[in-house]
Amino acid sequence: MLTKAMFCILGVITLMGIAFITQAAVESSTLPKTAEEKQILSVISELEKSRGEMLNVPTEDGRLLRLLTEVSNAKSVVEIGTSNGYSALWFCLALRVTGGKLTTFEIDPQKVKLAQSNFKKAGVEKIVTVVEGDAHEEVKKLKDPIDIVFIDADKSGYPDYLNKLLPLVRPGGLIIAHNMKSPAPSPEYIKAITTNPDLETIFLNMQAAGVGVTLKKR
Repeated sequence: MLTKAMFCILGVITLMGIAFITQAAVESSTLPKTAEEKQILSVISELEKSRGEMLNVPTEDGRLLRLLTEVSNAKSVVEIGTSNGYSALWFCLALRVTGGKLTTFEIDPQKVKLAQSNFKKAGVEKIVTVVEGDAHEEVKKLKDPIDIVFIDADKSGYPDYLNKLLPLVRPGGLIIAHNMKSPAPSPEYIKAITTNPDLETIFLNMQAAGVGVTLKKR
């Protein structure tokens, strides 16, 4: 007969096992299905070695971007804040399947060159357009409908990006914002995405930097 103490021990062992499996799942690598996917993942792996220097999103957030893009069959993605192209490559993993394209904005000329080089290495340069300049001004030139917007740039500028791009996001489209926990997000942005009845927002991966996923209701 199992004693109360033995039940407690079994419970702890079970919880430890679940925690181990969960952590192992989080840290598992994305397995390439095709040679094209393998090429992109190879560049992503290289960029992860300099993640801290470029302030790239965590791997699990990158995988989330890919999943949301592919499951929604997104054709038009707009990214604010290219950096070295790390997040963009996760989008490209999905866009090469959906037949879509990415337009990404970056103000730093050196980062633009670095990103373009990485896109070429990954073989995705034909589906990515890099716009150099101040995104607050450059996004005004966008006219076509957008399926997904990803904001990962100057935190105080999030409300402005939202105001300018939300009208272009199609009903059923997504606005994804990084750093919803750290560094501290714009209170104005949080209010805008949580008090508008036309929007539905959830927050994910809040144990890390945090990701806000906002649906523009149909």
